[in-house]
Amino acid sequence: MDRLRTLRTFISVAEHASFAEAGRRLNLSPTTVSRTIAALESSLGVQLLRRTTRSVRLTDEGALFLERCRAGIAEIDQAFDIVRGRRSAPSGILTVTAPLMFGRLHIQPVIVELLRAYPELQIRFLLLDRVVNLVEEGIDIAVRIADLPDSSLHMLRVGEVRRVFTASPGYLAEHGRPTSLADLRQHEVIWIEDEAGPHRGWGLDEVRRFGRSARFSVNNMEAAVSAAVSGLGVIRTMSYQVADEIAAGRLELLAPDDTAPTLPISLLFQTGRKNHPNVRAFIEAAKQHLQGSSL
Repeated sequence: MDRLRTLRTFISVAEHASFAEAGRRLNLSPTTVSRTIAALESSLGVQLLRRTTRSVRLTDEGALFLERCRAGIAEIDQAFDIVRGRRSAPSGILTVTAPLMFGRLHIQPVIVELLRAYPELQIRFLLLDRVVNLVEEGIDIAVRIADLPDSSLHMLRVGEVRRVFTASPGYLAEHGRPTSLADLRQHEVIWIEDEAGPHRGWGLDEVRRFGRSARFSVNNMEAAVSAAVSGLGVIRTMSYQVADEIAAGRLELLAPDDTAPTLPISLLFQTGRKNHPNVRAFIEAAKQHLQGSSL
């Protein structure tokens, strides 16, 4: 049990990036927490955490060790539940992250369903358009819309989205309807910028072919869609991002000769966590809502 207590202490320090906060959570003094981690590092012969006066961060070895510890503790907890003759219902905190707009439209309904079904469950929902590190930021499940490289994380594909071109009826009445990517050279286009660089959604090859600067660019997708509805130009987005506007007739779907592949919607979580009651419940609810859909 001492080794388990040590590992739980390490997990708490890593998740909260604080010896003091881990001590409060575990009802231990900061000194006891510090000595426990020092002894663990000494026994392993590696540094797991980088400490400064202002921060506590995982080393590369610490991040790998944290992933393994979480998986092992989850398996041990599940074993206790089985021996006690019960299957754990979801309870405690589940941390989920998803892209801002997709999360609001398609993941929040899953979360609402889970909270209604499991009164002991708490969900921390992070709507972020940046890629997060699950281990370092204490994330249980990440929803990703992208082709993902191989990694030590477990991935489950639950759907896909398409890239589409749209413009407002007013814009098309004034400027005509483009029927090919080449036609877009004669049209106003709206570019979406983010921290990774400009022109998200178009692709650098298309941007180079246009040979012109956009009159309007913005770093927020909802603002870009609103601009397209206002008639400022053609926009390229994921299909789910303009579904409501197309259904309401505020935007019209275009069909240029675009051969871009669909992008998978995947759930990403740490290996060994799939059978944790919280993670398992989220996966099943998300599969029912998303699997096989083209949004």
